[in-house]
Amino acid sequence: MSQPSFTTPMPLDNCTTPNQEVYTALASVMIGQFALGLPLNLSVLYIFIFRYKFWKNKSIFLFNIVVADFLLVACLPVQAHHYLQGYRRSTNQAECKIMQFMLFLNRGASIFFLITLSLDRYFNVVHLGKRNCVKFMKKSPQISVVIWLLLLPLFIPTMVIDCCNSHGRYNETFNSNLKDTFREIVFFTEIIVPFLILVFCTVRIVHRLKRKTVGDKTKLRRAVFVVMSVVFVFSFCFLPCAIARAALLVVRINNELKTEDVVVQVYDSLVVLSYFDCLLDPVVYCFCNTGFKKAYISKFCPPFLKEKLLNADFGMGTTTVTTTTTNSAGRIISTPLTGSK
Repeated sequence: MSQPSFTTPMPLDNCTTPNQEVYTALASVMIGQFALGLPLNLSVLYIFIFRYKFWKNKSIFLFNIVVADFLLVACLPVQAHHYLQGYRRSTNQAECKIMQFMLFLNRGASIFFLITLSLDRYFNVVHLGKRNCVKFMKKSPQISVVIWLLLLPLFIPTMVIDCCNSHGRYNETFNSNLKDTFREIVFFTEIIVPFLILVFCTVRIVHRLKRKTVGDKTKLRRAVFVVMSVVFVFSFCFLPCAIARAALLVVRINNELKTEDVVVQVYDSLVVLSYFDCLLDPVVYCFCNTGFKKAYISKFCPPFLKEKLLNADFGMGTTTVTTTTTNSAGRIISTPLTGSK
């Protein structure tokens, strides 16, 4: 007599990798990101602290981006180890929650400070002469500390929920559903809202550039490159991850198990892609601050490249434009207008 079969409800995700070959390849990518990111971010930290003295050069927000990137790089070997062991996350709940919290916090801090820099450029260009509160914020170390403290409560839910659980899972209670919803809102908000702000800033700055005369365009062109570089970082690192996350949630809610295995691999691959943020941010540092670019090139680039790189301005124009003004005595004064910050 055959035994009756029972339908087993869908359990919580046990974090195992659906395709080990894919996750082994992803682990290799993360090891490469760590191998490149660690010396790069250490060298950037060295320049900011010992050569450029960021606290004297109004570059406190840039320094905070460096710190966020460095903390992200420190998490990569741990995540790569889990992938090689056949798990998407750590099987230890405490370690898994700490890792999730660190990744959410570092990404949130990096995005926030990048957006603040873009807003600063926007106000300096589009609303030149008006009061710029962002300029005050970026000069104060205390403001940066407050920002980090304000970010903490947003990501605390990542430490009180099951690591691999999400919407659509079996026996989800009202409380767990509420915490999952809050986590997803934070995840999408920290990507979609900043991206919309970036698009707005870029459009307004480009519009301002078109309306300006030739003598004013060097500084404006630099501002365009700054904002566009941040837009590129978002478009390459964060937007694909957000789109894949939305697709994964739809698949899980509809209980499409076979499709989910494929979508999970796509999502995790794009999450690994988002870690390239820690390698692309130094490009933003160069665009944002000419002083940092000169200090970094002078210290780490070989002699045969120094002169070319120091004279280059990444397509933003290095020519000096001279404007003329008349003082109260009726004398003409020539004033150089450069693209340097």
